[in-house]
Amino acid sequence: MRFAPTDIAGVVVVDPDPVLDDRGAFARLHCPAEFADAGIDFTPAQTSLSRNTAALTLRGMHYQPAPHGETKLVRVVRGRIFDVALDLRPGSPTLGRWTGVELDAQAGRALFIPEGVAHGFLTLEADTDVLYQIAPMFEPGYGAGVRWNDPAFAIAWPADPQVISERDASYPDFGREAGPGGR
Repeated sequence: MRFAPTDIAGVVVVDPDPVLDDRGAFARLHCPAEFADAGIDFTPAQTSLSRNTAALTLRGMHYQPAPHGETKLVRVVRGRIFDVALDLRPGSPTLGRWTGVELDAQAGRALFIPEGVAHGFLTLEADTDVLYQIAPMFEPGYGAGVRWNDPAFAIAWPADPQVISERDASYPDFGREAGPGGR
């Protein structure tokens, strides 16, 4: 695997190194030892799948504040997304900054998202499936979020969403009940 840091500390693009032969390809997608060698302490406790039937479906921007913060490794197993990580860590030099990367099933690229960083994505194709590896286990009742189009962040989405949940569309502006630990 290859690990490429982004401009937000702890947010890392993870690319597989597939072995190719006449049958196709084989690639390791997660290995605790390789992650540790890259300075990432991550052993998933849960794996989840997000199925998205329509193109331009938006999910996010979600996170869990401390003490129930999560780390995530996000990968597309069918289709294509624009994936976004938004730094909401108090005291972080990149607080309020975001990074985005296109993920697709063909390349197998993943985005590692540390605790305190909100996550969201916009599907770029119909029938897109997104696989999450999460640590620690999700704690129901502690989820929080910020609005996908909050002007405080100015995320440059490649298109406007056509499908979005009422919850995701109605998070208040950052700093007005939706800030880190504010829910």
